Amino acid sequence: MKFATCCGLLACAPLALAPAAGADVYPTRPIRFINPTAPGGTAEPIARVLALKLSESLGQSVVVDSRGGAGGTVGTATAANALPDGYTLLLGVVSPMAINVSLYGSKLPYDPLKDFAPISLITRVPQVLSVHPTLPAATIRQLIDLAKNPKSRLNYGSAGSGTTGHLVAELLKKRAGIQLTHIPFKGSGPALTAFLSGDVSIMLSGPPAVLALAQAGRLRVLATSGVTRTPVMPDVPTFIESGLPVDVTSWYCLVVPNGTPHAIVSRLHAVTVEALKSPQVGDTLLKMGAPPEPSSPEQLRTFLRAEIKKFAEVVAIAGAKID
Repeated sequence: MKFATCCGLLACAPLALAPAAGADVYPTRPIRFINPTAPGGTAEPIARVLALKLSESLGQSVVVDSRGGAGGTVGTATAANALPDGYTLLLGVVSPMAINVSLYGSKLPYDPLKDFAPISLITRVPQVLSVHPTLPAATIRQLIDLAKNPKSRLNYGSAGSGTTGHLVAELLKKRAGIQLTHIPFKGSGPALTAFLSGDVSIMLSGPPAVLALAQAGRLRVLATSGVTRTPVMPDVPTFIESGLPVDVTSWYCLVVPNGTPHAIVSRLHAVTVEALKSPQVGDTLLKMGAPPEPSSPEQLRTFLRAEIKKFAEVVAIAGAKID
């Protein structure tokens, strides 16, 4: 009986150890990292610098897959429907993860809180309002005066309906009492291309997308959102400093499909925090104007709940709609 009992225990041992062993060897193949925005915008360089470091830490390629469209909804829905096996990561962006909850309502094809397991916050960045060099406005007040001229027909480009840039511009219109025509694009990259060619005269985006262009004189930055000035543009005033209560910031986080094994979530959290604290990632993000801000999964979940609630109020105040 004792021998039989021992044999039974030994037979069960591999089954008991299987989940832990699986976590130990993860990953065994390349990982897809979905960026739900179009190439060339703010999100892509953030995703790529993080993916490179994660590849080193995990010993497998982490491949950025940019899938822009519908304010980030297309790529986010793709991630929500992926197998929860640790081989699909999502760059969570404020628009599809918080703003679109209010804009799309029941038409949103996923639930940011129920369909994803949080890993870590990555960074928070302000929105930057830039104008084409040909536009005769050197300050936000001059832009407002220009917009109030009945002969002016100013338009602005954004990364799409429901994006942070869209909300900032609509709040600006509300606070300043001006009219601007919204031209939505499928991401910051296409919007920036149209802006530089003069198809739109005003652009809203994160610092990483416009910093080098501003330094080269290819555009003029007038204001940034947020409570304080961004360190990479210390001479640019905030909307608040200019007397306009526009405090909206973008953010990026890392999430995976809900149901991903806890051991894999823990592994991904550990390597992500390590990456964000490393000079390779941290210094690069700082130079982009996107300071790293790692968090625990629990902190990120609490943050997401608060942001969804906050942006419901912002959407209502701005009167923003899907274009």
